[in-house]
Amino acid sequence: MPAPPSSLIVGSFVLLLMGNGVSQAQPAASIEARADRLVQASLLVDGHVDLPSRLNAFYENPADSTVGGDVDYPRARAGGLDAPFMSIYIPPYLQSNPAAATNRADALIDLVETIATDHPTEFALATSPNEVRQIATTEAVALPLGMENGAGLGGDLDNVEHFYERGVRYITLTHGAHNRLGDSSYDDAAPRWSGLSPFGADVVAEMNRLGIMVDVSHVTDATARDAIEASAAPVIASHSSCRHFTPGWERNVSDALIQSIADTGGVVMITFGSSFLRTEYREQDDPIRAEMNAHIDARGWAEDSREAILYEEKIRDEHPIGTVQDVADHIDHAVDLVGIEHVGLGSDFDGVFALPEGLQDASGYPALVAELLRRGYGDAEIRQILGENVLRVWAEVEATAERLQE
Repeated sequence: MPAPPSSLIVGSFVLLLMGNGVSQAQPAASIEARADRLVQASLLVDGHVDLPSRLNAFYENPADSTVGGDVDYPRARAGGLDAPFMSIYIPPYLQSNPAAATNRADALIDLVETIATDHPTEFALATSPNEVRQIATTEAVALPLGMENGAGLGGDLDNVEHFYERGVRYITLTHGAHNRLGDSSYDDAAPRWSGLSPFGADVVAEMNRLGIMVDVSHVTDATARDAIEASAAPVIASHSSCRHFTPGWERNVSDALIQSIADTGGVVMITFGSSFLRTEYREQDDPIRAEMNAHIDARGWAEDSREAILYEEKIRDEHPIGTVQDVADHIDHAVDLVGIEHVGLGSDFDGVFALPEGLQDASGYPALVAELLRRGYGDAEIRQILGENVLRVWAEVEATAERLQE
């Protein structure tokens, strides 16, 4: 698409500066109302939400308003969120104990299943795009699953099918350290495999065969390139933003990798975490967190106590870093590179400390949509970004699996 128009706020109006030089004034309130209607009418899929790990550390009823974190049922409904992928996160420290890593994955899946069983009106498990669409016709929020860190497989190829049967529909190949599948962008040690390992290549092939999306968030460029080349199906980055805005930071995806992911038919899902948005934001939260932790320690509160959780959320709310415009800039950049059909959203809610103003929890999606409307995106384009693109990719991964199983 051509470069989106810019906008100026003049009084209570938003002045859209169109590419042809013609300006259109729309009341700011009407754009916000339109954005709210659009998120409620669209199918909104978020590629990565760490609610299971958050509840594993400090359990609250997610069907009701919670004091911790970013996502619960009331906030999801307020923000129009229909299907947050539940992150089945395996901490790197468990990688040295394969059985413990696999057990953690199973335990977190158990937790998500319990949420859906205990609160069937509010939540329902989803294992296919069609199930997501069906659940979206009800009042429930769909809960698809993605495993974050292939270490959860425990080095056993048979576990790919085990976790498919348990509902996992994407696997992020690595997390914070090199593992048996490949190299991690977060690991300061020398590369272990210089890309995807032989076992990692076998895992990718098995994921293709079963219908599990290959996720290249967190991996090194070399690992991503190898995974993209090895995959017979479209590839995703479930929660990564554009390295263009954070030069030298490999955790975000480069322009070349965005293009390579798009060439597979895949999608890059832009994340909201402040550190992903601009280089200058990457360490701004360090002193905030240090002061917060000192306050918690001084009062003798346990890290997982209600008092500590309440205080942490107060500090997070008071210290947003970045803006909704920053997130929209990443969307613009990816769209300009590869087109609207290869861009989605992967907030990383409940997995990051600092978030931008206006996007500090799951009720904030309309603020981002309003910004996209101000920049000239149409309703159909926004629906693609909100969920239709990743659902298309998911369906194509399923179709690839059907062909490979013939």
